[in-house]
Amino acid sequence: MATYPKHRMRRLRNNAAIRKITQETSLSVNDFIYPIFVTYGKGVQDSIEAMPGISRVSIDNLGAEVHKAYDLGIQAILLFGIPESKDSLGSDSYNPNGIIQLAIKEIRQNLPDILIITDVCMCEYTDHGHCGITESGSVNNDKTLDILAKISVSHVQAGSDIVAPSAMMDGQVAAIRSSLDQNGYIESPIMAYSAKYASGFYGPFREAAMSAPSYGDRQTYQLDTANTREAMEEIRLDVEEGADIIMVKPALAYLDVISAAKSKFMLPIASYNVSGEYSMIKAAAQNGWIDEKRIALEILTSIKRAGADMIITYYAKEAAQWLAKTD
Repeated sequence: MATYPKHRMRRLRNNAAIRKITQETSLSVNDFIYPIFVTYGKGVQDSIEAMPGISRVSIDNLGAEVHKAYDLGIQAILLFGIPESKDSLGSDSYNPNGIIQLAIKEIRQNLPDILIITDVCMCEYTDHGHCGITESGSVNNDKTLDILAKISVSHVQAGSDIVAPSAMMDGQVAAIRSSLDQNGYIESPIMAYSAKYASGFYGPFREAAMSAPSYGDRQTYQLDTANTREAMEEIRLDVEEGADIIMVKPALAYLDVISAAKSKFMLPIASYNVSGEYSMIKAAAQNGWIDEKRIALEILTSIKRAGADMIITYYAKEAAQWLAKTD
């Protein structure tokens, strides 16, 4: 007579109802932040070749795009702007009538309840594509801090709910926190891109935002892709400087970093499911190699399982629809 174990793990997998009530990690539309690229012009819905299903939209089309996300239950968006003109100082980034500032005001008029998060960086606004002021071919960290602070204040003045500095300059959170407080915005949160790696997964984004560096790369200010302890120190410093939310970017290749951050820090953790991660799935699905829905939801669940409290993802709208059909 065969001997059977007392504990049969398959008992709790027998049917969908049992699997659902014993599920350890749940993915919800409330977890998603939807990134949107805003550009100048009228009637613009410019499809991004490297990111199927994603477009640059002009401000007159922005309300409809945001409403689509909101009607699906998405509570938060992250705005990126492509300016009309660029210069070496990225001066349009803090222009009161700049692309992001106008976009925020447009959204506030049409959909006041949605949470608006704004990316704070200079790469989209500089003619050289780097994330700060450059001198002799390298980024001047401390001079860049003043600009990042000005951008943040201009975004909040326009109506942004949360500013998200992504330049990876040392001291950027402290500089922004100080400037916001001095201008009376003590209640405005900062979502810090605390552990932003010098990753190869950003390629499609740089096409979308027209922000690729014209020379060199960003390895002198973004994290080494091989390092975890360095990421923990970057996060610790941002927490000390006043960050309200910390972020790990990218997500899929850095699940261990998300998990490590979750175990060490008590602040909410965001993770960015970046353009390369999105586009790989899209490309494979278009070739019929994978089940897009199944793979995308599996990856998003893995990011949540690793410890992310919120996920910035280009799949937000599609995932919201898929999840609604399974409820």
